Order: sequence, then structure tokens, then C-alpha cells
Amino acid sequence: MTDLAQAGTAPLSDDGRPGRAARAALRRAAPALLAYAGTRLLGLVVLAIWGAFADKSPHQLLSARWDSLWYTRIAEEGYGYTVHLPDGAVHSNLAFFPLLPGLERVISAIAPLDAADAGLLVSWVTSLFAAWGIFAIGDLLYGRRVGLTLAVLWGVLPVGIVQSMAYSESLFTALAAWGVYAALTRRWLWAGLFAALAGLTRPVGAAVVAALWVAAAMELLPGGRWRQAWRTDRGLLAGVVLAPLGWLGYVAWVAVRTGSVTGYFDVQNGWGNGFDGGLAFAGFIGGLLIKPPFVGGLGLLLGVGALIWLAIRCVRQRQPLPLLAYGGAVLVLALAAKGYFGSKPRLLIPAFPLLLPIAVALARLRPGRTALVLGSAGLASAVYGAFWLHGSGPP
Repeated sequence: MTDLAQAGTAPLSDDGRPGRAARAALRRAAPALLAYAGTRLLGLVVLAIWGAFADKSPHQLLSARWDSLWYTRIAEEGYGYTVHLPDGAVHSNLAFFPLLPGLERVISAIAPLDAADAGLLVSWVTSLFAAWGIFAIGDLLYGRRVGLTLAVLWGVLPVGIVQSMAYSESLFTALAAWGVYAALTRRWLWAGLFAALAGLTRPVGAAVVAALWVAAAMELLPGGRWRQAWRTDRGLLAGVVLAPLGWLGYVAWVAVRTGSVTGYFDVQNGWGNGFDGGLAFAGFIGGLLIKPPFVGGLGLLLGVGALIWLAIRCVRQRQPLPLLAYGGAVLVLALAAKGYFGSKPRLLIPAFPLLLPIAVALARLRPGRTALVLGSAGLASAVYGAFWLHGSGPP
């Protein structure tokens, strides 16, 4: 951990010159951010062209469908809205964590934007910060070229269009990436702050807490240094304590609001969500495999296999344990949860460490070949994203 803390240019500087360090880090990350922004711009252009032929508004697709409507309602009216469906399901807006709608509310109050457009603004801005944080981790571990490739790979994910929607994925990934980066570089207070904010954004904020706690354990345990570390680095203790407060605070608030200790989990059950170790997902895949034409089941099976293979490659690549803890937690929470299975690709967007083996392999190619692969993937992602939003989309 000490070697990592001294590597690269750190925007989260604690040397008294944070502004200078941030500017240097931004200059170093600029090519990656420009390339990432290009992938997102391509996705928006293709979506606009598709929408012109389909007579649908790209703006509405990005800001006023599915979960974005729930976030907008919370921003405008607060919590307390519930829908009772004919099948007995109860959908309460308490299922949605408060940071994104809170930002929408504040921005729409001080800027000439409604809550939906404020959500788009948050998503677009934080997607750049997410790409920057992802670049910073790749650069820290394997060098600038890998960092650039990793940031662009994140942008050209098949469901990368979600990064440009009024959803919480971009906001969460930005907080998670910088939280993990801070943990890797031993900026404990920053890591705790980012983890707490991530916990106010999505339930998977627990993965960022896991990364920080693993990093702290590595700092404390070897060689009996733990007593000295606790005494000399008060920021370590503060970061460890601060990290889970966002997630715990919201869950506790829902418990008080509903009058039940298990209130938040009851709300999730009303949506059909929960953690069953992957049994429901396995049953869903099995059901597709036994019914012709079998293509959907085989595709899902291959997809899950690829994710597991990438996770194994991350271990064999000897990624730092905090990064493995974060990526593994996101993967497990996404695959082992029940609920609407079409949302799993979206839930995996924050799992950027799984892309590191691919980024390292691509960075070894000639620059022209790397650009050709990433450009082709970006075009495919843009076309698929437009097709997806005009169809089932990300519930």
C-alpha cells in the first residue's frame, strides 16, 4: 500500500497543495477524458438519429422513463409515494437512496432546470468524474495507457448509454472509483467520505466500504503495526468509522419512517428485490435453457461465465486486495440478487475492475489496433444503446 500511495499524480493531495495536484492530475487524464467523452457523444448522436426515425424524443428516453421518473418525483415531492399493483406488489419510493434526488432538488432550485434535467446534468458531469477516477486507478496500477484504455472501455460497455441517463450509476461510479483510489493511496478521510456518499447513492455502496476496510486491515495487521497506526494516523480510524454511515443512516431513517427495524428490506421485498444467493437468477437461466430456441439462456450462461472468468483473471493479475474486494462485492451483489433480471447489466456498470484484464491486454497492442478495437466497440455500444432504449430499456 505504501508504494501505491507514492505512485502517480494524486488529485486527492494531502501535501498542502491540492489545487496544483488536481490540475496536474487533470492534465494527465485529459486524453482519457476526451476519448471517454467521445464515446458518450457518439452514443447520444446515434440515439438522436434513431429517435428521429422512430419518432421518439431522446430527451424523454434519457430523463423521463423508468427509475428516472421515481428520482424526479422524490426531488419534487419528497418521500412517501407508493404504488399498489394489481398483482399485490407494493412499490414505495423509499427503495431509492437520496443523494441523486437531493442533488436534483438543489440544482433545480438554483438553476433554470427542472428536476429531470438536473438529473441529466448530474449524470453527465459525474460520468466524467467517474471516467477520471477509473483512469486514475488504471494509471496508478499499470500506467497511463492502461488507464486511458480502461476509462474508454467503461464508456463503451454495451449498456453504456445508462451513463448518460438521469440514473444514479454515473454518480455512484464516480464516488466508488475515487473512494477506492483514496483507499489505495491511503487517503483515509477521503476514502471514508466517498464511501459514505456512495452509501447514500445506491445499496451497493457497501462495496466501497468493503474496499476501505480491507485497505485499513492491510495497513493495520502486518508486523504488529496496528497499535502504532491507530495512534499516529487518526485519519485511518475516522475513515473506517465514517465509511458505512451513509448506507446505515438511510436504512435507519427508513426504519424510523416505516416503524420497522426491517423497513428498508421490507420495501425492497415489495419491489421483488432481495438477496437469495443467485437462486432466482439461476432458475431464470435454467428456464430459458429448457425452452426453444435456447438462445437467451445460452447467451446469459456465456455472459455469467465471462464475468466469472474476468473475476478470476483479476485475481491472477494480482490486483490490490481493496480493488478485488470492491469489484467482487459489486459482482456478487448484482448476480446473487433476485428481482428484474433485465436490470443486471445496468447493475454491473460500477464493476469497472473487471475490465482491467482487458485494458491491460489492449494496451499491449499497437495504438492503431487499440483505437480500432475501442472505436468499433464504441459504435456497437452506441447502436445497441439506442436499440435498447427504444425497446425494453433499463428498468
